[in-house]
Amino acid sequence: MGSLSIWHWLIIAALFVMFFGAKRLPDAARGLGRSLRIFKSEVSQMQNESGSQQAAPQQQAAEPTQQLPAAAPQQAQATEQKTQSKSL
Repeated sequence: MGSLSIWHWLIIAALFVMFFGAKRLPDAARGLGRSLRIFKSEVSQMQNESGSQQAAPQQQAAEPTQQLPAAAPQQAQATEQKTQSKSL
């Protein structure tokens, strides 16, 4: 008595066809399938983003910091002379 028999399922299917019509049922099923696909892709995208945010601090710690090379003394003197000549 607790489970649904084949007759129960047939009656439920007949009621769906009567209420919604045979023409609208495939469209409704198609729309439901699209909605589930969109939901599934959004959930996986959220999981990927949360995983990348957790891995980002570890990657930053593993990467060595890059230091800029010191400016050559000749370049520094040349730019200093240019700024002095412009100010005069």
